[in-house]
Amino acid sequence: MNLSQTLAAKKAATAQNLPAEKLAIMEKSTNSLKEAKLSSNAIQTGETLPAFKLPDATENEVSLDHFSNDYLVISFYRGGWCPYCNMELKALQNILPELKKLNTDLIAISPETPDHSLTTSEKNELSFSVLSDIDNKYAKKLGLVFQMPEDLRALYHSFNLNVDAHNGNKDYELPMPATFIVNKKREVIYSFVPEDYTERLDPEVILEVIKKQSIPA
Repeated sequence: MNLSQTLAAKKAATAQNLPAEKLAIMEKSTNSLKEAKLSSNAIQTGETLPAFKLPDATENEVSLDHFSNDYLVISFYRGGWCPYCNMELKALQNILPELKKLNTDLIAISPETPDHSLTTSEKNELSFSVLSDIDNKYAKKLGLVFQMPEDLRALYHSFNLNVDAHNGNKDYELPMPATFIVNKKREVIYSFVPEDYTERLDPEVILEVIKKQSIPA
């Protein structure tokens, strides 16, 4: 199965096993983002990615200029507490050798504190940079951030998922799980910004996009 199929299977299993009233809270939150067309506020293909300076999992500051290869893939994820995020991160790790052959860098960004980013990185055996966007400051520049409704916060707490503890604040803000591919000029050449957190960009698509860009005109 590819990543989309794996995520769909996870979503179906959750829907089957979760009490209807709890599932309804989760679906209502996702549907509200879709109805608001939140993704329309995000940075678009053809626009230039703004610069950033963010701490990595060992609290070393990393800037956009640090990545000098022909292409850069940026994946925003909600946190290491999110099973869909972990599935995506592992799938991205699997294509890292191919990305390197295509002279492409890969990074993942979440609002988690560096300590929690380190845990996520170690748990998933990641060998690419995992950066902490504290208070979602960078994600807000890209138009990706929304606030969790109170009933969803309470539901997550009942699952022992403490977003506030992972993010080090009480904002209860999360980014949409967006993926961007940018070129050396920092122009966005491909964007995937789903309001539904159970959807992610298949790694095969990432490779296909970059390979097409790499073919001489």
